[in-house]
Amino acid sequence: MLSLRGIFPPIPTPFNQDESLDLEHLKANLARWNEEPLAGYVVAGSNGEAVALSFEERIELVAAARAAIPEDRLLIAGAGAESTRQTIAMAAGMRREGADAVIVVTPSYYGPRLDDTALLDHYLKVADASELPVVLYNVPVYTRLDLPASVVQELATHENIIGVKESGGSVAKIDAMVNGTPEEFQVLAGSASFLLGALVVGAVGVVPALGCLAAQRIRALMSAYESGDLESARKIQAGLVGPNAAVTSMFGIAGLKAALDLVGFYGGPVRAPLQALTTEERAMLEKTLGAAHLL
Repeated sequence: MLSLRGIFPPIPTPFNQDESLDLEHLKANLARWNEEPLAGYVVAGSNGEAVALSFEERIELVAAARAAIPEDRLLIAGAGAESTRQTIAMAAGMRREGADAVIVVTPSYYGPRLDDTALLDHYLKVADASELPVVLYNVPVYTRLDLPASVVQELATHENIIGVKESGGSVAKIDAMVNGTPEEFQVLAGSASFLLGALVVGAVGVVPALGCLAAQRIRALMSAYESGDLESARKIQAGLVGPNAAVTSMFGIAGLKAALDLVGFYGGPVRAPLQALTTEERAMLEKTLGAAHLL
């Protein structure tokens, strides 16, 4: 089974000024990220603006990323779509381009009808059809649908479903997922903001937007926890909350891309209808990152 232990940043998708894919800057960013203490990457996920990409663009993005990512680092590709059929097709395309696993966000558009039975049916069919291991993905802030821990516990018994990225922020729910699933099932925190709590209850890794610019800091937190230095881990965790909010809930993907520009990566534009940060927002972002000693 693939190990999901470590840091897997969900990398943004670089665009040119006309909003077309900028694969050269993708490769340049990855060349720098490859020097960081990362276990792999999530490509074409939420922070990659996957919902704004065509099927073909998502496949092209994964192919370009694979060419720039060493074989010893995992490429986890976002294959989620609103229909089971589309998701299966996407997963097959990701496999052809060299992904190591797929991460599948909950379908959500028909939310009132997507009950536990529908979600179980969806994920089991995807897992049966996929030649790649499947990671479940719960992100209720975007989907407005919260994948229940009980459903995760049932899905975790499928041999091709190897883990879950839980972005809801409830450490109690992460605990239920860890303790209610087989030992080999792996739970990932979906944010650096609650990483320490997630590690304490048994999460093995993290998929943090902040990992795109603060991988060393996040690795230090994990190392401190693993060595039993909880006070150092607590202090590092406290220092991550502000900058993490700035590149997620406060300013969103535009904030993450602006932050990358500020620290010497290529962030570039977001794809409409998302909007770039205002001058005032950019100043607030820069102040927050500066206060956290990330500039």
